[in-house]
Amino acid sequence: MDLVISGARVIDGGGGPSFTADVGVEGGRIAAIRRGGEPPLTGAQRLDADGLALAPGFIDMHAHSDLALLRDPDHSAKVAQGVTLEVLGQDGLSYAPVDDRTLEQVRRAITGWNGDGFDIDFDWRTVGEYLDRLDRQGIAVNAAYLVPQGSVRMLAMGWEDREPTAAELDRMRRLVAEGMEQGAVGMSSGLTYTPGMYASGAELAELCAVVASYGGYYCPHHRSYGAGALDAYAEMVDLARRTGCALHLAHATMNFAPNKGRAQELLDLVDRALEDGVDVTLDTYPYTPGSTTLAAMLPSRASEGGPDAVLARLADPEETARIRHVMEVEGSDGCHGVPIEWDTIEISGVADPALSHYVGRTVAASAAERGEEPFTTAHRLLVEDRLGTTILQHVGHEENVRAIMGHRVHTGGSDGILQGDKPHPRAYGTFPRYLGHYARDEGVLPLEECVAHLTSRPAARLGLADRGRVREGYRADLVLFDPETVDAGATFERPRALPVGVPHVLVDGRFAVRDGKRTDVLAGRAVRGGRNRPPESV
Repeated sequence: MDLVISGARVIDGGGGPSFTADVGVEGGRIAAIRRGGEPPLTGAQRLDADGLALAPGFIDMHAHSDLALLRDPDHSAKVAQGVTLEVLGQDGLSYAPVDDRTLEQVRRAITGWNGDGFDIDFDWRTVGEYLDRLDRQGIAVNAAYLVPQGSVRMLAMGWEDREPTAAELDRMRRLVAEGMEQGAVGMSSGLTYTPGMYASGAELAELCAVVASYGGYYCPHHRSYGAGALDAYAEMVDLARRTGCALHLAHATMNFAPNKGRAQELLDLVDRALEDGVDVTLDTYPYTPGSTTLAAMLPSRASEGGPDAVLARLADPEETARIRHVMEVEGSDGCHGVPIEWDTIEISGVADPALSHYVGRTVAASAAERGEEPFTTAHRLLVEDRLGTTILQHVGHEENVRAIMGHRVHTGGSDGILQGDKPHPRAYGTFPRYLGHYARDEGVLPLEECVAHLTSRPAARLGLADRGRVREGYRADLVLFDPETVDAGATFERPRALPVGVPHVLVDGRFAVRDGKRTDVLAGRAVRGGRNRPPESV
């Protein structure tokens, strides 16, 4: 063997009882598992686990590392947690497929998620070329990709709020098919983000039918997580039922005051769908606040036409007054139909360093200090930061978080935004927080079941037959952690602190973290889905 891990408490990812065993790794795969009394394993290297838990590497079902993997080879934000695979292309907006025009637009639209990208050589335009770039460069963890529906719509018809023509719809279908053929595992949407939010249910159904024909899944950030949350979830479930497309509900939360204590209504909806044969799963992060961009709070009408059009409207006093009324009185669709509460909006990052004094404070607090209305402060930030401001939104409910994470189709996703001076700690702490705080300390999930949520269940959703379990023949993406001490180091005060109790992480059988220290190993590669040839109907 290349490596023998001896005396490990194996938590194999299936949810069953753990057991003590030696595990042998050879050629990037798990070559042998030996329990007590069986012939011992020998290898070139030996690691005494000394009672550490050995689990499959964790799979982050909702990551925003699309540029971070290229920008930061170390990527300890995820590697140190035991993450060995991330799913990119989330929320309907990412960098493939694009052309020269839309690349510039999408870079500006999601600067708050990934930075402006001026430090990146964008030498790709298609999904396949992006995945090839990841492979060519070498990355810290493995990566799968979702075709972003908003980027597809942008390519086919710009930022207009209208129905597509037949030719435009056909182009969108072809773009999704090409992305699936080139290795995407499914399609994402951001249905509170422009331009993806302008798509009707009928338009989404056409694209989901293409995804289904390739065996992929649909991952929507649906139309509301607030006042219309249950209706929005029901729309997505009905879409899956009608198209036969597998459904994965992104960051499935029940936030804002109207949804306090209503998680069971969402879970009942999921259970009914499962009983009807709908293939549905979901992911969550183990925190109550959300995180996005300040510009995402704007009403969709104000965002039509792209970033330049938004800034032009914010420069018009009459348009600005209308935007304010919608946000503060009616409830903007960007704020999920709930009138915005400025004391829940904390600035977590800015694109312009000159504005860094706003970071770590709510809009309401900064406004009070300046002696002005909160909207005036928010408006100034949007304009001066060119829509690049990121926020924490303190609108979640602990009882909802706990209820949803216990569901049998639940998986873990960090929704980690790595940009900003004070990012959400979920980017650095999601997986150890599940294991430490919620499994060990709070007993919300048994440890073995919690590991299954983070490993075999997401692997099954991704259609990966050789990942997510500690089994002979499976990929040696592995994590060793101490069940007694594992926990997130990241807090809202120190959001980039690394976790504790995760001394070893292997990607493709090679140590990415050893004895608690990041190595220089870049063993991650693009994990490609899809079929080799298009169905005849596409």
